[in-house]
Amino acid sequence: MTYTYEYPHPAVTTDVAVFTLREQQLQLLLICRRHDPHKGKWALPGGFLEIDEDLEECAKRELKEETGVSDLYLEQLFTLGRPNRDPRERVISVTYYALAPANKLTVNAGSDAAEADWFPLSQLPELAFDHAEIIRRAQERLAAKALYSTIAFQLMPETFTLSELQSVYEILRNESLDKRNFRKWILSLNQLEEVGGKQRNGNHRPAKIYRALNPNHVEIIR
Repeated sequence: MTYTYEYPHPAVTTDVAVFTLREQQLQLLLICRRHDPHKGKWALPGGFLEIDEDLEECAKRELKEETGVSDLYLEQLFTLGRPNRDPRERVISVTYYALAPANKLTVNAGSDAAEADWFPLSQLPELAFDHAEIIRRAQERLAAKALYSTIAFQLMPETFTLSELQSVYEILRNESLDKRNFRKWILSLNQLEEVGGKQRNGNHRPAKIYRALNPNHVEIIR
């Protein structure tokens, strides 16, 4: 059966906000646009959905093509669809955010990206399109989800101490946490296991080393 469509079809893109921790700061991966519109401005990695492509596949493909980064935990964020958000045509963007420890990420600009680099959230350059809004919402989602899930574990290396994990939570939530209460809470989740051995940090007492039980999965905390 052949169908005739009477309505114009908007284009669809995916955009990805990739976060990591560098220099004890939450940082974001951006690309410098090689072409117009907004040539020379920084933007989130992303691009147009192919006609036979799944949304998440598109997000992963564009991320790899433009930055060389792959194999990340991706979570859909929200959809932007204001009629005038892209000067080229009517474009709807499905946005994602991703997290990964810095030691697992090697960035190489490619495709239509002139450069790819990390920026602290407090020092972002002028951004293309409405990507500042996407970043703001992604940061808010990340901070909120840290309260009821194990999403913060996505930023950790394979093994870590509880002090290192607490530091990540404090950065995500932008607040100081009581050491005793944090350790009691995080261990009660039964999402960590000791790996043996201890890590010494300066003159402090050696700390136990842990790893996440399910490092590739984000658990919702009930």
